[in-house]
Amino acid sequence: MPGLRTVVVVVAGAAVLVRRALRRRIRVSPLWPLPALAEPTSGRPRSRALRVRLTARETVAEGVVRLRLEGRGLPDWAPGAHVDLVLPSGLVRQYSLCGDPGDPTSYTVAARLVADGRGGSREVHEELVVGAELEVRGPRNRFPLVSGAPAYLFVAGGIGITPLLPMVRALPAGTEWRLLYCGRSRASMPFLAEALALGADRVTVAAGDEAGRADLDALAAGVAPGTEVYCCGPEELMAAVAERLPGVRVERFAPRASAGEGAAFEVELRRSGRTVQVPDGTSALTAIRAALPDTLYSCEQGFCGTCRQRVLEGEVDHRDELLGDAERGDSMLICVSRARGERLVLDL
Repeated sequence: MPGLRTVVVVVAGAAVLVRRALRRRIRVSPLWPLPALAEPTSGRPRSRALRVRLTARETVAEGVVRLRLEGRGLPDWAPGAHVDLVLPSGLVRQYSLCGDPGDPTSYTVAARLVADGRGGSREVHEELVVGAELEVRGPRNRFPLVSGAPAYLFVAGGIGITPLLPMVRALPAGTEWRLLYCGRSRASMPFLAEALALGADRVTVAAGDEAGRADLDALAAGVAPGTEVYCCGPEELMAAVAERLPGVRVERFAPRASAGEGAAFEVELRRSGRTVQVPDGTSALTAIRAALPDTLYSCEQGFCGTCRQRVLEGEVDHRDELLGDAERGDSMLICVSRARGERLVLDL
């Protein structure tokens, strides 16, 4: 039946063209919904992207804007959660949710302008306008509020107040808690009035232009056994608190170590039958994408999980802020993590 054979060939050819078009679109358009990759058995599924609209923006401190993002079917969240915000340029940035967890129609985030950053915060401040449609992924929560502690201590530095305010609001009545809020000046500290309204007698404001740095030694000395301690802010502040209170729970949105720093190593891409060299000063993602340009990635900071790959052999120097201990047994985020030895084998 020549006619039937012709139809089959045409359909098959069309399918090939569609697959090629999809591959090209995924590669060049960061807003295209990323397809799910095979997950390790110990892993959790990637969050789907959701469409939201920016319905309100407000300056809440020097260099800080609050954004209200409305959408349908937004997943529930709990204090400490964050979302990945996909900007129109394709850049992905992580922001803590700081609104009302009981509101199913919107997410609220706050963004500080980082003048010497990689461009994401500048895009938020200078280009996002009310009415813009965006994508969010998540929410995820690697900074959950532990319930039932006898007391809580919260330490915030500047924009680090955003995940902590919902935690304080969620504490049952009668719970013992304190908040140390640090910043360059009161004018630079977002949501300061809201924090004080939760209990001015429990909030210590440490504005650098008034009394210098907070006395963390005195703070640590007054922490009773069993107190849950949470800290979010600049790396210097979190390190100082961790030095004095080793059990502190922290939230960070910047990698602790550069993905390009470390000894050179090689990566065998088992399914592709290729081996690539990763020199000092280059990330594994960069080296792998030179060989496999379609390799998916997004944030390049070890937060979103888009570049996660299964590790078949070798020991990984994990530098991400996403994977748990169980997941790190057979996975890595190639945008930031490196090999501890001379070789890794990936299921790629």
